[in-house]
Amino acid sequence: MKRILILGASGFIGGTLYKELCPYFDTYGTYHTGKIYSNNKHFFHFDMENDDLFEILTQVRPTIIISALRGNFEAQIDTHLDLVDYCRASNSKLIFLSSANVFDAFSNFPSYEYDKTLSMSTYGKFKIKIETALMQLPEKNYVIARLPMVFGSSSPRMKELRYFIDKNDAYEVFPDLVMNVTNADKLSQQIHYIVNRNRKGIYHLGSSDLIHHDEFIKEILDTLGYEKPLLKNVYTSNFDRFLAVLPKDNKLPKHLIFGHFDIINELKAKN
Repeated sequence: MKRILILGASGFIGGTLYKELCPYFDTYGTYHTGKIYSNNKHFFHFDMENDDLFEILTQVRPTIIISALRGNFEAQIDTHLDLVDYCRASNSKLIFLSSANVFDAFSNFPSYEYDKTLSMSTYGKFKIKIETALMQLPEKNYVIARLPMVFGSSSPRMKELRYFIDKNDAYEVFPDLVMNVTNADKLSQQIHYIVNRNRKGIYHLGSSDLIHHDEFIKEILDTLGYEKPLLKNVYTSNFDRFLAVLPKDNKLPKHLIFGHFDIINELKAKN
C-alpha cells in the first residue's frame, strides 16, 4: 500500500486532502498548531523553521509526500530542498502544490503546463524556486500541481469575503483579471486520481473555463443571497490580464473536469 505523508495536513487544503486520501491509503500528516492533533498517531508536529523533518521521514518512510505547506518562504525552500534529497535517495514521489502565480509576469494569455515560468511577485518567484528544485529529480519522482484561486465554503478567501460583506466594508474586486478557479474538494479528488494512477510531471488543476474576478465574486454573493454588497473595483491594467492555468498535455478524465459554476453550486449546497 502507498504510504502518504501530507505536509501541512492541519490547514485548509491539507486537511481536505487528508480526509480524501486516508480511507484508501496509509496516510499521515504534519501540523504546526492545534492540540486536537497531539494524540493522533498519524499526525506529527512539525515547525519547519526549527524542527528536523528527517526525523518524521525516518519514522513514516513515505512513498509519496504531498506538500501543502504555508509560512516563511525561505524555510519552505530549505524544507523542499531536503525533500528533494529524500526523494532522490528513497525513490519516493513529491507532489508539490504550486500556483498560477509562477506565470504572473505573463498577462496576455492563459498558461499551459510546459510554458516558461516567469513571475514579478515575491510569491510567484518563491514557487518557481521550488519547482526548479523538483525538476532536478527524474520526472517519475515528482508532480507539480499548479493551482488557480482556491475557494470553498470554509476557505480563507470565503471567510475573508464574508467578513467584509457582513461588516459592510468594501471588498476589492478586479474587473480586468481573467482567471480560473477551484475548491479543495475538487482538488483533492484530482490529487487522489494522480496518486492512484501513478501520474507524473506537471498538472494544471483548475476549472476548464475562464471568468473575470469581479463577475465570479458577484455570482458567489448572488448565490449566497447577499443583496447589494459593497464592492470596490480595482483596475491594474487598461486591458484584460490573465492569471489562469489550463491543461493541454496532461489532462485528467472527464469526471474530474469542472467549470466555475460547479464551484459556485457547491458553495450554495454547503451554505
